[in-house]
Amino acid sequence: MGAGAVGCYFGAMLARAGHHVTLIGRQAHVEAVLKRGLRFQTATEDVFVPMTASTDVGAVQGADVVLFCVKSTDTESAARQLQPHLSPGALVLTLQNGVDNDERARSVLGEQNPVAAAVVYVATAMPGPGHVRHFGRGELVIAPSPLSDLVALQFPAAGIPTQISDNVRGALWAKLIINCAYNALSALTQMSYGWLVDQKTSGVNPLIDEIVAECMAVARADGVQLPDNMLDMVHGLPQTMPGQLSSTAQDLARDKQTEIDHLNGYVVARGTALGIATPVNNTLLVLVRLAQTPRGAAAH
Repeated sequence: MGAGAVGCYFGAMLARAGHHVTLIGRQAHVEAVLKRGLRFQTATEDVFVPMTASTDVGAVQGADVVLFCVKSTDTESAARQLQPHLSPGALVLTLQNGVDNDERARSVLGEQNPVAAAVVYVATAMPGPGHVRHFGRGELVIAPSPLSDLVALQFPAAGIPTQISDNVRGALWAKLIINCAYNALSALTQMSYGWLVDQKTSGVNPLIDEIVAECMAVARADGVQLPDNMLDMVHGLPQTMPGQLSSTAQDLARDKQTEIDHLNGYVVARGTALGIATPVNNTLLVLVRLAQTPRGAAAH
């Protein structure tokens, strides 16, 4: 559900392993997939993967697992669209940026369907309709649920390393902090993670440390148990995905609304609620909001 770069990558991996996969997405994308299959491009191959695709949310009927990959801004509305079509007991896995999408989806779907958060580590992009490119990684950390043990068996068999964690909230926050460190900077410069940290005299790396320090202060005040190697994780990202443009950068380049309110904006909001100052994250939030404002928008 939400066949963008993340949904298409994991969908292609599962389809190639023999699972029946349906992509639910936009018209042009669906037409391209139905016509020739999904073009799946990696560093080592460029193939077309046959699979079903539909613009109709009703195509989710009969699924035992739904990979919920919509933008964080669309979580509640997409969950409401899904609800009438979900089979009882079908697992909804939220593969999204941000830390509260599982709670927001659960508030709509209720008790009929288990909802489990998934933390996604993958570098992907959509160069065009029916075409996904993979640049690196591709693992998941998922919360416990009635179907999580089965998912954690089947997904690795399809080439998707999957781990169940009792501290998915901490893992989601760790991913959020990494996103806060790089997404806005990549978006505002329209440059990759590797390029950003290579600008040794620009002050980028000390700035990243300031962003992370604010995020960690908010997380601690919120009772979140972060990994001990949080800073190493942040500084290790450009080594694993040097050529990657952030999802925020890709949204800005396509004149789409970004998820910035659910990234740096979430840290700012929680910081305000908890009495923690977040001036650097707030600056990035405002700059990205300005960058995504239509140039012709009237002042109010």
